[in-house]
Amino acid sequence: MKKILIVDDQPIIRKMIRLALNDDRFELEEAANADAAYEIIKRSPPDGMILDVMMPGLLNGYQLCERIKQDPILSYIHVVIVSACGQESDQEFGLSLGANSYFVKPFSPVALATYMKISLLGSAL
Repeated sequence: MKKILIVDDQPIIRKMIRLALNDDRFELEEAANADAAYEIIKRSPPDGMILDVMMPGLLNGYQLCERIKQDPILSYIHVVIVSACGQESDQEFGLSLGANSYFVKPFSPVALATYMKISLLGSAL
């Protein structure tokens, strides 16, 4: 079973992603901001993370992504940024920090779930 951490300050977005990823091959955990997510990651690192950028707290999503990807123990985590920061420069910046993919809000939950299934399980089936 693959563990995915969903990090977004909007409960409705977390719920939408959770419903799209409803698959018995995933264990899903949620955090409402990057600070809480980092504590979860240190305690029990996920295989993948779906990460918003703009959230309350000390860390934003870009900073958390960078912190994870620079840590040799955590750098394997598959990070997908899902953000309303949709300019090409925002996407390039997120990817330059090590994010594996970048989805712009509004996004297709089905496309995101398919991407995660292929990335973490090797198949969308």
